[in-house]
Amino acid sequence: MGALNEIVGYLVQTFLSLYLIAMLLRFILQVVRADFYNPICQFLVKVTNPVLVPLRRIIPGVGGIDVSSLLLALVLQALGIQAILALNGLDFPGIVPIILWSILGVVGLLVNIYFFALLAMIILSWVAPASQNPAIHLLFQITEPVMEPFRKLLPSAGGLDFSPILVFILINVIQIVLRHMATAVGLHPALVIGL
Repeated sequence: MGALNEIVGYLVQTFLSLYLIAMLLRFILQVVRADFYNPICQFLVKVTNPVLVPLRRIIPGVGGIDVSSLLLALVLQALGIQAILALNGLDFPGIVPIILWSILGVVGLLVNIYFFALLAMIILSWVAPASQNPAIHLLFQITEPVMEPFRKLLPSAGGLDFSPILVFILINVIQIVLRHMATAVGLHPALVIGL
């Protein structure tokens, strides 16, 4: 039964991770006002709409921010934690730790999404600097609101953009804080998607 539990746990965690990433990407794309007609945005809408549309009838957006997709991401994270606990035969720690762990996991996953989006944007700026690919355009829309304030801080360096270094430093600082917060609330990183 040990191997079967491990396989089921792996499949559950993989499915929840992918859907959680899709949900958070949809949240990010709405916050940055990304191009809705981009094929990747259309895919994310089709994947997440079956769950989000009924939830939006109950929980409206606030100030242009889709609260329902963020709340659903927290619920998915909590369900993932509970599934991993159950599959490993561990006791339920209580609702408050599950909520705290879910919040830390979702914030950690958002930070990781930005880390990889920024890394992809840097690599693509070298490999395909003038590409019109929809994925590259979407990556630009995701990363530019974060990069712009840092570009204003740094003086011009003759065409070189050093602002990603500052963003990577900020991301590492946030990850360190999240790890210490996770340790403070007794979180085991293997239980949470994104940490």
